[in-house]
Amino acid sequence: MAFVSGHTPPTGCFLCEKGRGSPEGDEKDLVLARGVAAYALLNAFPYNTGHVMVAPYRHAGDLADLTGEELAELWHWVKSVIAAHRDTSRPDGFNVGINLGEAAGAGTPGHLHVHVVPRWGGDTNFMPVIADAKVLPEMLSETWRRLCPAIQEATG
Repeated sequence: MAFVSGHTPPTGCFLCEKGRGSPEGDEKDLVLARGVAAYALLNAFPYNTGHVMVAPYRHAGDLADLTGEELAELWHWVKSVIAAHRDTSRPDGFNVGINLGEAAGAGTPGHLHVHVVPRWGGDTNFMPVIADAKVLPEMLSETWRRLCPAIQEATG
């Protein structure tokens, strides 16, 4: 609630902005891991606890626009995020996906990103249905502190 009540919508591309940040601000920016061509960050408006997005630093909106290095590192971080979740939160499964274009549901159509959403059996409840609200059992800051070292360890 603290985030939502104080949230000012970004004027530019939030993925470019977070990617340009420095490691000193990663906890505040929810950035979990940085590579040469891509990085991973927690979604500030998660579908589920531990919802991570992996994006290239470069503002590119389609898989065809990415270089081989960007593609390889993008999927490297997706794999590391999944491994970290398996180690720390033990989900029953994952939704991994990319929304390409507004018609496909992309909220930031100009900057491609991969969603990694951990799922547990029975992880839905009545709140989204009757109150149009999502209840998460863990604060984003707690998720960041749990996942950040685990992703580094999964990277090897």
